[in-house]
Amino acid sequence: MATKFWVADALLALKESLAPLPHELNELDWKTRLSDQKDRLTEHLIAFANHPNGGYLAFGIDDNGRAIGIETDQTALVVNTLANLGRQAIEPALALDHAVIDFQDSGVPILLVRIPEQAVKPVHRRGKSIEEAWIRSGGSTRKASRQEIGALMLNSASPCWEELRASPLLMLDDVQALLDLEAIAALLQRPLPAEPEHLARWLVEEGITSLDGRGHYITHFGAIAAARKLDDFPALARKRIRLVRYSGCNKVDTIDERLGQRGYAVGFEGLIGDLCKTLPHSEVIKQSLRTEATLYPEIALRELIANALIHQDFSITGAGPMVDIYSDRITVTNPGALLPGKKPDRLIGTTPESRNEKLAASFRRFRICEERGTGFQKIIKAIELFGLPPLLISPQENAFSVTLSAPRKFTDMGAQERIEACYQHAVLQYLSSQTLTNTTLRERFKLHEKQRNSITNLISDAVEAGRIKRKDAHSGNKFAEYIPYWA
Repeated sequence: MATKFWVADALLALKESLAPLPHELNELDWKTRLSDQKDRLTEHLIAFANHPNGGYLAFGIDDNGRAIGIETDQTALVVNTLANLGRQAIEPALALDHAVIDFQDSGVPILLVRIPEQAVKPVHRRGKSIEEAWIRSGGSTRKASRQEIGALMLNSASPCWEELRASPLLMLDDVQALLDLEAIAALLQRPLPAEPEHLARWLVEEGITSLDGRGHYITHFGAIAAARKLDDFPALARKRIRLVRYSGCNKVDTIDERLGQRGYAVGFEGLIGDLCKTLPHSEVIKQSLRTEATLYPEIALRELIANALIHQDFSITGAGPMVDIYSDRITVTNPGALLPGKKPDRLIGTTPESRNEKLAASFRRFRICEERGTGFQKIIKAIELFGLPPLLISPQENAFSVTLSAPRKFTDMGAQERIEACYQHAVLQYLSSQTLTNTTLRERFKLHEKQRNSITNLISDAVEAGRIKRKDAHSGNKFAEYIPYWA
């Protein structure tokens, strides 16, 4: 069996504690044998669980730092006793791990017990107040002061959705069978670790799995990002993305429906490829050659779908992201309302926030999207380049949808659409350290100089609607510059 990845760290701490002078560390405590004082053992476990990165108990080392070893029957007794204490006497309960090693190849067996740091702090005696907490200090275990308990609380964090378990306990081979780890490594542009010990460490570091003493749990993040088949994870099966095509402008006649099978990260490129093949195309001529081009900019589709996958509210059960494809538009919907304080018309260029920080950060590392708040800017820029109507953002009670419309001429757009396009153009210009003018707005709508008056009237309507405002109220009308209402 492969060495557990944490053993190397424990041995390094043990080596540090034994030389040049034997001394116990905050990260490691020597034990000759199992103490009869279960209260004191409980305090040690609590202290290590409150310590950054946890700690280790080394059984078979005497008080002078000499390796005296541990008997086989004692090993089983120690492991069972500590596991029971971690589960029954401590809150929140601890899951311990252990390993028996040959100390410096001397033939002397040493039992190492790993106590992981707990996210929720302070760890304390079960059934008692949080003041029954202990910490490590100067290589020993002592009761935490009120100030130290306060500091532990400040460093406490409840597990987020992405860290929760999506699978039962699995062996490493089972994890590899369920997850496309090779695809994740390729997205990260790095080789997949070959050695089981290194692979196990990498999985934990990436948040794909969590460990206890017997094996791996695939996390929600690991499953939703890397699953070969999301159906293998019952709690996530309804989170598969749905692509539905309709023959008209409403949902009366459905052409077909497709359900995504793979995890979001490993299946993203395939999803975008299938979507682009499905959408209507137009024939264009480039360098004297005819070629097919989609009616919708691919960059906008990528950003909209990535946002829907990342920012959905996973606590809403029975619903997943949807892409509805109509003859005249595409609507991308994800479960979950906008975060508090967010306004629909301020999403372009604002500081990004996400319910699912791990998923958002990982999609950036996978080069699927950015995390700098530029996604909507790219979408608006692409919309203007393709001559599309403005992006329609529609917050709902328990969902959020964004609609990308097929190309339409200026004369075919409604008054409200024109005003919204004017506002979005003003935002894009402002974020580029420029301003909206009659000329830039005509170029946005691809209109001739002769239609200058139409644009002048539109700008006046947008000002009256409170969507834009004059940058300088004293400038002449001919060279007037405009900025978003909030600038």
